[in-house]
Amino acid sequence: MSLSRIIPSLLLVLSLASCGLGHKSWETGDYLVLDSIYCRDPFIVADKNTKTYYLYRSSTTAEGLGGVEAFRSSDLEKWYGPERVFTVPEDNALTGSVWAPEVHYYQGNWYLFATLNTDKTWADKVEGWPSFTYRGTQIFRSDSPSGPFLPLGKDVTTPKDYMALDGTLWVEDGVPYMVFCHEWVQVVDGTYELIRLKEDLSGTSGEPTVLFKASDAKWTKGLSEWKDADGDTHKSYVSDGPFLYRTSGGELLMLWSSFNDTYCVGIARSASGRLEGPWTCDDEPIVEEDGGHSMLFHDFNGNINLVFHRPNSGFSHPVILPLKDTGMTLEVL
Repeated sequence: MSLSRIIPSLLLVLSLASCGLGHKSWETGDYLVLDSIYCRDPFIVADKNTKTYYLYRSSTTAEGLGGVEAFRSSDLEKWYGPERVFTVPEDNALTGSVWAPEVHYYQGNWYLFATLNTDKTWADKVEGWPSFTYRGTQIFRSDSPSGPFLPLGKDVTTPKDYMALDGTLWVEDGVPYMVFCHEWVQVVDGTYELIRLKEDLSGTSGEPTVLFKASDAKWTKGLSEWKDADGDTHKSYVSDGPFLYRTSGGELLMLWSSFNDTYCVGIARSASGRLEGPWTCDDEPIVEEDGGHSMLFHDFNGNINLVFHRPNSGFSHPVILPLKDTGMTLEVL
């Protein structure tokens, strides 16, 4: 969702000021509450070994290298930090801003899935349309959720000729997969796609498969219009923020975001209960009040929570809402 992810310089200054650049060590000194933390596409990890919650957000260095910072909490209310856990290596294929950092535990290590960007273009700009730039999800590894995360390679994992973003991990029958978005800027009607990963997550195995399009949901609305070479007009639909969840009743759900009148979170569900689907989209979003790009986590009391950013423009900050798993679906309490 490239047009709305650009952080205004003023907001960045406010964010850095609110974070307390001279913060003390873990659980000492000043702390922050969620609505004072500038953060888009929030991702929370509950580390059971240390009883610590980690909140990850994008962060760019003064030299222009993308990166990721983390805040820590023991109660989801007082957050300490930020601490830098990742900086894009200078010799990486893409060294621009980082979007949508996610951290997953897999086979004894912690893996950062991060969308990498660059200003370099690979196709001519179309009048009235965003630029076609190199963009993809890359995977990094650490032995700790607090980093540092190091690259498995020097290039993105998603297909090189895709404007791809928001890759997330899902393991099915012991096989790792990435589900990601194929950017609306390139395909007009943004898609959710699946690709198999190598066992060590160092690359892909096979070709991507389209699961569904953003326009498949009744609640989505197009943002702008595209005219093709024949002069035909097509509406663009944003695909953003996939996150997969297996309910207590065995249903496979995907949280995802797009737009109707505001930024929203929807639910898609697999009829087969497996990644290949077929996938159908619920008629109404689960969150429709200017908030999106969500994920789920269980707190240390066993409760399931939804986290997303709100508002979508201005001072975006994390919002946590408790959920109920009915076995068939998820409901906001």
